[in-house]
Amino acid sequence: MTDEPARRKRAGGRAGMKVRAGSAVIDQMPWRIPVNPDAPVEPLDADGVQRVHKTAMRILRDIGIEFLNPEAVEHLKKAGCTVNGTNVRMDEDFVMEMVARAPESFTITPRNPQRELIMGGKHMLFVNVSSPPNAWDMERGKRSGDFETFKEFMKLTQYFNCIHVAGGYPVEPVDIHASVRHLDCLYEKLTLTDKVVHAYSLGAERVEDVMEMVRIAGGLTEEEFQAKPRMYTNINSVSPLKHDYPMLDGAMRMAKRGQPVVVTPFTLAGAMAPVTMSGAVALSIAEALAAVALLQYIAPGCPVAIGTFTSNVDMKSGAPAFGTPEYMRATQMTGQLVRFYGVPLRSSGVCAANVPDGQAMWETSNSLWAAVQSRTNMVYHAAGWLEGGLIASPEKFIMDCEVLQMIQRYFEEVTFATRDEDLAFDAIREVGAGGHYFGIQHTQDRYQHAFYAPFVSDWRNYEAWAADGSVWTVERAHRIYKQILAEFEAPEMNGDHLEELQRFVARRKEEGGAPTDF
Repeated sequence: MTDEPARRKRAGGRAGMKVRAGSAVIDQMPWRIPVNPDAPVEPLDADGVQRVHKTAMRILRDIGIEFLNPEAVEHLKKAGCTVNGTNVRMDEDFVMEMVARAPESFTITPRNPQRELIMGGKHMLFVNVSSPPNAWDMERGKRSGDFETFKEFMKLTQYFNCIHVAGGYPVEPVDIHASVRHLDCLYEKLTLTDKVVHAYSLGAERVEDVMEMVRIAGGLTEEEFQAKPRMYTNINSVSPLKHDYPMLDGAMRMAKRGQPVVVTPFTLAGAMAPVTMSGAVALSIAEALAAVALLQYIAPGCPVAIGTFTSNVDMKSGAPAFGTPEYMRATQMTGQLVRFYGVPLRSSGVCAANVPDGQAMWETSNSLWAAVQSRTNMVYHAAGWLEGGLIASPEKFIMDCEVLQMIQRYFEEVTFATRDEDLAFDAIREVGAGGHYFGIQHTQDRYQHAFYAPFVSDWRNYEAWAADGSVWTVERAHRIYKQILAEFEAPEMNGDHLEELQRFVARRKEEGGAPTDF
């Protein structure tokens, strides 16, 4: 952590803010919480939903889940589950009673209450890329993650209004020792952004430190912090059929203090799950419900969500594949099951491509539209993801934000208004046969906001594009990314809160931070 001024300036990313990058201008859409007006795609009929559900219940009753956390096992034993060592089996009545305690939706309020989020219903939130160990950009190529690159991605996360959550580390800063990495990263996340943040469930110290830092940054008492969700964690099962010690420890700590937990099994069909998608979804649902049941038993009514990360592997190489037809169907099917359980849904905007090329964009678009079709409430890795999660790219981040804005525009029902002026009968009669609509008053009154205006796409013809330098999409994205960094201003923060946050980080560093194995 470097020395900081007592106060930081107001943030980039305000509605109408323009950034020039060569000949490009970003005039981005204002901050909003998108609402998905469409009916979800439902590949399963009612009987199919029940068959997947009943299979998940059979897994929990007859096979069980390995809980590698003694505290969690003890809680479930007291709840009446069948325990044999680390194996826990639970019946359907218990699972459904626990799941019924979970809220259908909840809000998360960060230090800036104007960035409050709604998780659930038809609301859709987009999260930055999280957790890649490497970065790639046009200037430096592929390299290990570092702290400066981490901060670059935090600035992009703050700048774009279509990114609602500052999730996990957008790139892992391996140049900071793991014992104090969470302190430096969360300090920057809380000062470079004013959006909802996340804590990794990787040991008690990390989770407790991050909760305390969020409390301090918001100027909250402990009672105010616990009174409503202020942050969240995401945990993954160790598929097949395991929940590990640190993830469960962090989830239980968060739930006890009223903070949301997203449970996301990472099931790859053909590797860690059955090769059939319905079997993979059933396994994923069983793993998720087991953790949800635990959390609702120890903290009734705590906010939770179920995540899906069910995709397939390349059966020739064993490599994960994303944005595939199977991934899309699995996401849609999981959406049906999660709506049946009445909790929010998380999915992801993912791809297997190694650079921000055509493959990257069609796979990511498939993933994002599957999120739309499944009525996902939180889309992880919505901007910046490459190489199956091993690379974060700022150019890809910019390109993905174009797609996210297009999705937001697609949601705007006003586009399909059927008032007389929208049906435009008089305009049609005025132009008649063989005319054009460019110059008539009806067009002149509406042309500036009639259609989505891109900031990365180039809609000119080939000759005009070539005459202007033949700049490819990734090059345009690179220019925009560099200009955003050059002109970025961090959001304002209360000076007393900032000073207290600095003192806390310094003290925890002196104490050694979190224990590590190296």
